[in-house]
Amino acid sequence: MSKKSILVVEDEIDILEILVYNLEAEGYRCYKALDGEGGLALARQKNPDLILLDLMLPGLSGTEICTELRRDSLTQDIPIIMVTAKAEESDAIVGLGLGADDYVTKPFRPKELMARVAAVLRRVGVRNNSGGGERLEANGVLIDTVRHEIQVDGQTIEFTATEFKIIQLLASQPGRVFSREQISAKAIGQPMLPMDRNVDVHVKTIRKKLGDRRSVIETVRGVGYRFAPRKGQG
Repeated sequence: MSKKSILVVEDEIDILEILVYNLEAEGYRCYKALDGEGGLALARQKNPDLILLDLMLPGLSGTEICTELRRDSLTQDIPIIMVTAKAEESDAIVGLGLGADDYVTKPFRPKELMARVAAVLRRVGVRNNSGGGERLEANGVLIDTVRHEIQVDGQTIEFTATEFKIIQLLASQPGRVFSREQISAKAIGQPMLPMDRNVDVHVKTIRKKLGDRRSVIETVRGVGYRFAPRKGQG
């Protein structure tokens, strides 16, 4: 089996080397870039399996790179994990809205970051290798797990692998409440950490993309989220 390739875009050389060291120790092949333009060029040239993308970079910022990658049909499906300082966490959340799959804040624990990398790659692998599959349809939302496609009132909407897994989980049992911890474990593929807003941010982005159907994702205060029950279902 060939090694998974990861592009690391980070302008702080010490952090770049730490990331590459840990990734290579886990068996990944790494590409490196120290600025935004170089990172964008390498992403298009190498088409890596995943990108670790610093938010604050010389030249193009991480959010600008994310936007460009999602606009390009050649790179739009590459999973992206934002790496950012704690003070810039709100900007990383913006990155999720632009199509990033996850984010981690500095200082990070290498073991935690490796787990997040593995989780994102695992989600993408499940998406690309789904066989047999099924179609889930409720309240104007059609989820095709074979094509990894979601239609809202007949219109196809683009969702990231993480967003797709969350919708699929909730829609698999309309009316059932899933806690944030369950969503994080089952759909995102990692345990929920204290003060972790990852699930809430993804749900917010999902609702925005659902447009007029955003109300199908219901908040159960103090518990989590559920997909609105079908008509006639309690």
